[in-house]
Amino acid sequence: MFGKILIANRGEIAVRIIRACREMGIATVAVYSEADEESLHTQLADEAICIGPGPSAQSYLNMEQIISATMVSGADAIHPGFGFLSENSKFAKLCEDCGITFIGPDSDVISRLGNKQEARNTMISAGIPVIPGTKEPVMDAERGKELADNIGYPVMVKAALGGGGKGMRVVYTKEDFKREFDNAQREAVNGFADGTMYIEKYIEKPRHIEFQILADKYGNTIHLGERDCSIQRNHQKLVEESPSPALNDELRKRMGDTAVAVAKAVNYENAGTVEFLLDKNDNYYFMEVNTRIQVEHGITELVTGVDLIKEQIKIAAGESLGIKQ
Repeated sequence: MFGKILIANRGEIAVRIIRACREMGIATVAVYSEADEESLHTQLADEAICIGPGPSAQSYLNMEQIISATMVSGADAIHPGFGFLSENSKFAKLCEDCGITFIGPDSDVISRLGNKQEARNTMISAGIPVIPGTKEPVMDAERGKELADNIGYPVMVKAALGGGGKGMRVVYTKEDFKREFDNAQREAVNGFADGTMYIEKYIEKPRHIEFQILADKYGNTIHLGERDCSIQRNHQKLVEESPSPALNDELRKRMGDTAVAVAKAVNYENAGTVEFLLDKNDNYYFMEVNTRIQVEHGITELVTGVDLIKEQIKIAAGESLGIKQ
């Protein structure tokens, strides 16, 4: 087990990780920007190191500073929490190269699943149900319109490297396609510095169902049930409910088994969330995998009694999963 963990985050999630580490007898190192010197996470951790000025780009997103803080403190591992560098494959690779354990999946898996087009193609190859759509990246509106015409309207235009509802537009008619594609692509470039897009059939009035998964280094993979996050505003989740009122036992088992199959298709390790869209006829489709702990992880903990942060740490330390499906 690790002797000391550095937490590359701030606020609520940093406090949450410190609590889990304390209960496991693991020392903690907090990092903070100059603006957060008096924050709660810096006071609760065993050590605290300043990593730069207030702006996140100069502190919590500064990979070199975080790696330096880890080495200076003598920490064995880094827990990235959520947001910031938690799904950054470059940062995970930097940890690997420096001999520091990144508490999460490896850099290759993060990279493969972070590109939604590549993730989609991987799942198609694995026989996972996906929403009908493009298999190749789409870079311009003219080509995109040809593909959308073949898929059939309405369609959803999405940024391949997108997230958080950014770089997404629903297009209901071919007359609107170019305008909406250009708007989505512009937003993708501004938000993710990448204009690669893809197009898929738009599922009207779906439910958004996500399954929490855990997977160790030895091929043991389980799911911990679902969270229904269908109540959203601007593609941002507002309410999470577990168990979902939309699932019966048979559908829950099928979707849970599929979530496990998704993880196994990429040799996933650690905690993650497999997201599906469920239509009115109980057909479900793979959307994406979040390769980190999520803000809403506490809901699954309340339902199952499993401490997901502790499980993340145990898996990263090389322990086998102690929970059966």
